[in-house]
Amino acid sequence: MSTCYKCNTKLNLDPQNVTRSSICENCYTDIRCCHMCTFFDRNSYNECREPMADRITDKEKKNFCDYYSLGSNIDKEKEKEDLLNKANALFK
Repeated sequence: MSTCYKCNTKLNLDPQNVTRSSICENCYTDIRCCHMCTFFDRNSYNECREPMADRITDKEKKNFCDYYSLGSNIDKEKEKEDLLNKANALFK
């Protein structure tokens, strides 16, 4: 299950059917954008973990990236929390 990166509304979308015109029903944010992609990573080159993807300058707007895959923000937040807990346990 994915959530909108902007308003955290749960999105009931089939990841295979996300089109360029898909938007969040709550805040009308574009869904097919870098911020909603599995490969989006602020710490990677061009903020994308897919090395073959073209550079997208506006990460919040819909785009034509061939590598787009709807990501799960819930999983990313859980992973971040788990890493933080492990780091805190290490330094106690």
